[in-house]
Amino acid sequence: MTAAPTVTDDDPDGDWTAPGVFRSAPGVYRIPLPLPQDGLRAVNVYALADDTGWTLIDSGWAIDEARDLLGKAMAALGSGFGDVRRFLVTHAHRDHYTLAAVLRREYGTRVLLGAGERPNLEVITDPDRPQGEPDRTRLLRAGAAGLVDELGRAGPWPRPLPEEWEAPDEWIADRAAIAVADPAGTRTLTAVETPGHTRGHLVFADEAHELLFAGDHVLPRITPSIGLQPSPVASPLGQFLDSLRLVRSRPDATLLPAHGPVGGSAHARTDELLAHHDVRLAQCRDAVAAGHPTADAVARVLRWTRREHRLEDMDLFNRTLAVLETGAHLDVLADLGELRRTEVPDAATGVAVAIYTA
Repeated sequence: MTAAPTVTDDDPDGDWTAPGVFRSAPGVYRIPLPLPQDGLRAVNVYALADDTGWTLIDSGWAIDEARDLLGKAMAALGSGFGDVRRFLVTHAHRDHYTLAAVLRREYGTRVLLGAGERPNLEVITDPDRPQGEPDRTRLLRAGAAGLVDELGRAGPWPRPLPEEWEAPDEWIADRAAIAVADPAGTRTLTAVETPGHTRGHLVFADEAHELLFAGDHVLPRITPSIGLQPSPVASPLGQFLDSLRLVRSRPDATLLPAHGPVGGSAHARTDELLAHHDVRLAQCRDAVAAGHPTADAVARVLRWTRREHRLEDMDLFNRTLAVLETGAHLDVLADLGELRRTEVPDAATGVAVAIYTA
């Protein structure tokens, strides 16, 4: 059992993963919850005072340790799970959605999710979903048959638990205004659709208080994975870059991310992310010009993370992400006309491999 947390002021220079309840702004509290076997280490849940209860932005992964810590955090705020009025979930990844779905079964808490995530939930809950799809087909298209074989040897991924992925009580529309009755006055959150990380990702903008609850769209220390979702779109990176430009076009705000410390300008970090992807697009274009024709081949000559890892030095999950993200960059370049893309059927797998030439 974890120790009971205390309420303290948030410290952007501290260890953002440390358990506790951190006052990020008046009426806004950050609650880091642990993640199992995940390099991200923690996910930030934000509790907003709401009338006689609380609105929580995101919920955490449905594991016992996270549930226990969230319960103790609510107790530190003088409340319990029964006082949580609703969860506003930024996107349909398990570290954001599943604990909300589980707690709703026990406490009747309302769960709200972006309308754009409906296709993802439909695939997740489909009992006839083919094992390993859509990642198998996407990896084969990327020329990564070796990764597919390695994933097969690792054994099937666990089937999602139905109770963790039941549909939300409400699908949130783009630009919906959500009123939160803060004791100091009504706080209005604007739900802004920012597809890319997933197809229906939302950020919640509190313009009056200059706060942006950014989910996984704008992260302060890492670049979000692109398009890791059960219902793929044609160009997840194209969506992501457009969504970054959308955030940049809106009023600046203090960044409240799902992973990483709070603080800093949302605009400044957005500029950094756009610049990073400009560099990555150029690297991918140069790799194709040097004779590397598939996403798998390009990923092998790129360097990954701030530590400049080679692809082969990373674990299986992160190699999968890297190859898929490389394919997303190459597809943007092809859509821009900077590369030529040809789909070449592979008789052995039945999947067309995307071949890129300069």
